[in-house]
Amino acid sequence: MPTSLPLESRQPPKPEVFEAKSNLGFMLHSPLKTSFEKQSVPEIGPDEVLVEIKKTGICGSDVHFYNTGRMGLATLTEPMCLGHESSGIIVQLGSNIVQQAARSNLMATARGEAEESNKGTVSNRPLQVGDKVALEPGVTCRMCVDCKGGQYQICEHMIFAAYPPSTGGTLQRYYALPADLVYPLPDTVDLSFGAMMEPLSVATHAVANVGDMRTGWNVLITGAGPVGLLAMAVAKGLGAGKIVAVDINEERLHFAKQYAATDTYIPIPPNEGESRGDHAVRAAEDLLRSTGIPARGPGSIDLVVDATGAETCVLMGLNAIKPGGIYVQIGFGPPNVSVPMFRIVTNEITIRGAWRYGSGDYPLAIDMVARGLVDLKPLLTHTFKFEDALEAFEITKNGRDKNGKGVIKCVIDGPE
Repeated sequence: MPTSLPLESRQPPKPEVFEAKSNLGFMLHSPLKTSFEKQSVPEIGPDEVLVEIKKTGICGSDVHFYNTGRMGLATLTEPMCLGHESSGIIVQLGSNIVQQAARSNLMATARGEAEESNKGTVSNRPLQVGDKVALEPGVTCRMCVDCKGGQYQICEHMIFAAYPPSTGGTLQRYYALPADLVYPLPDTVDLSFGAMMEPLSVATHAVANVGDMRTGWNVLITGAGPVGLLAMAVAKGLGAGKIVAVDINEERLHFAKQYAATDTYIPIPPNEGESRGDHAVRAAEDLLRSTGIPARGPGSIDLVVDATGAETCVLMGLNAIKPGGIYVQIGFGPPNVSVPMFRIVTNEITIRGAWRYGSGDYPLAIDMVARGLVDLKPLLTHTFKFEDALEAFEITKNGRDKNGKGVIKCVIDGPE
């Protein structure tokens, strides 16, 4: 039997020499005031990787910061590099990641295994320089009760890209992350769609994880913007029965019907002097009647996902859902909203918040795209060069480009 040296005695290969280019970033100084500025190249730790950013999508939170300097409870207090929806190419590995890759390759060779190809679905092989990856842009403490309990997305020590107090976003050439927060993309998934894995993971988290959707469920999704559309796509990919899209914009609903929704609905206006609660009940009844969905029993609404935060949509969703149904809130709106507590209690409706994404959401999102269960191509309406980032933000803020074409998802190239 052939013998070999113990793995511990073999010297792992040294990292490849990395010659950094100028690290230009797109900075926000105050509402509507931006600039391109040179940033320092991040120095990676032993468990980190350095990614050269190739594609970055513009999120609604980016637009909020750009337009107002605020997003939720976060306020811009110093210059901040924008962007957090990104994909790119690994250009440097931390020392521990290099050793991990070397040991894994040695073990695979000892077992006589061929190197796993990164085609079709998500690869489990060690990270390598040159891998194209999607970035999960939030670093947690990994030590608190929430992190240890598997809900790292609610870690109070989370440092999230382009979200104060963090001032480092991904709209720059280089970005460093712990190695377990970058996800290899199959050869079949383009980098532009790799940048869309972040918002898709938000939708995956809401529908599959928090919403616990089952095949055949009927799903009501309020809000036909990017996140709402992605939630519809996930629901469709997971085998939903009916998918009802709600919005006040007919153009958005027309797109939603072509994309993933089976039914659409524009809420009826309130009557003069009608309370929000009474209007919500009437709108929910009208929605169910117009779509032919019963209020309870077989064929009723099993899951509601709100991607608006608007009180009208929240109340309508809670009145349209079946007894025992699950209501998931993604969208931000007023900090306080009145809810029909009597109906919630007496019908045992479950209300859950969905915040960003957690364990397993990125791999599921990537796998659904790789298998053709979710099609991202129709959502990618605009692409821009890095030097035209300001124009990209302007058309996203306005909802239309200069030719009148509607904006769904805009992606910016990395610096050349």
